[in-house]
Amino acid sequence: MAIEVGTKAPDFELKDNHGRTVRLSDFRGEKNVVLLFYPFAFTGVCTGELCELRDNLPTFVNDDTQLLAVSNDSIHTLRVFAEQEGLEYPLLSDFWKHGEASRAYGVFDEEKGCAVRGTFIIDKEGVVRWTVVNALPDARDLDAYVKALETL
Repeated sequence: MAIEVGTKAPDFELKDNHGRTVRLSDFRGEKNVVLLFYPFAFTGVCTGELCELRDNLPTFVNDDTQLLAVSNDSIHTLRVFAEQEGLEYPLLSDFWKHGEASRAYGVFDEEKGCAVRGTFIIDKEGVVRWTVVNALPDARDLDAYVKALETL
């Protein structure tokens, strides 16, 4: 079960598609975070969602907000995916220890070995302020993220 609104967001340390270490706590006191878990790179719905974010990037990466997208792919896969799709925001690898961050947020599907579509908006103090979790085949509504960010 996914963590709930009002919960302190679990910290994590993951490598991005360039091999840099990213910690959620690095943004505490600085930026709100849109934390987006998705199943796998190069799949239809995931590519569509991540490209829609790319096309609206100033809403999600600015002085007040940082977008972090997490999958269970390796950093090498994420690097190629980002280059192919022109994704200029961090794609984080929850590959090893496999699914550790996804499990901490309650969005890891043990049967399929990947994260489901979970999104968490975390305020500058590190508290989850909005969340939505969709099944693997169901794309999320980008407008819902925008409305949730406007409330912070």
